[in-house]
Amino acid sequence: MTKIGIIGAMELEVAQLQEKMTSVRILTKAGMEFHEGTLNGANVVVVKCGIGKVNAALCTQILADLFQVTHIINTGVAGSLNASLDIGDILVSRDAVHHDLDVTIFGYQPGEVPQMGFREFQADERLIALATESCRRVNPDLRVLTGRVVSGDQFISDKAVKARLIQCFQGDCAEMEGASIAHGAYLNHIPFVIIRAISDKADDTSEMEYPVFEQAAARHSARLVEDMVRSI
Repeated sequence: MTKIGIIGAMELEVAQLQEKMTSVRILTKAGMEFHEGTLNGANVVVVKCGIGKVNAALCTQILADLFQVTHIINTGVAGSLNASLDIGDILVSRDAVHHDLDVTIFGYQPGEVPQMGFREFQADERLIALATESCRRVNPDLRVLTGRVVSGDQFISDKAVKARLIQCFQGDCAEMEGASIAHGAYLNHIPFVIIRAISDKADDTSEMEYPVFEQAAARHSARLVEDMVRSI
């Protein structure tokens, strides 16, 4: 039976989805509330994991162990690293990379987890296609692109840091959870996709842009997910 784990870092990223669920039971684990029920005809578990990579990884493992989810969707907002990605656009992950991991002294690529043999965690092709189709259906006024999510435990708001993430990782957007969710999904053999609505430009203007656009961006992302789950 298909069961979809849906993770958002913040309340505003999951509240819209939780409000539309039926037959809900709530389990609290590791300080996180897991809402299990039905959304748009699909069996789902919707959870706010909290901000940062450790919270995201813990949440992913709980979804795998306690709920035996068959798919994982990570919904939320991010800062743009790609000049063609503007505020309000949607990025669907092609892959995800840890940008704050550095073991290059031992010959690994920047962001590569030692002994894994690769750096990029690949999103599921079918989920990428479904997310893109749903976005075009429910957010017809928004542009949707596919690209690379880079994740680290820092809010990117500096032009120099942004330039490094583009140069070293060829990132399209920066945020704080996606790569850890991708990492956990990979280790548990669970297909995943990350959906990010662009809320800021990840530069010196981000402090002003983010509070203005985050709520609208989160709504767009949640609307996409609500539509998408019925096709999985």
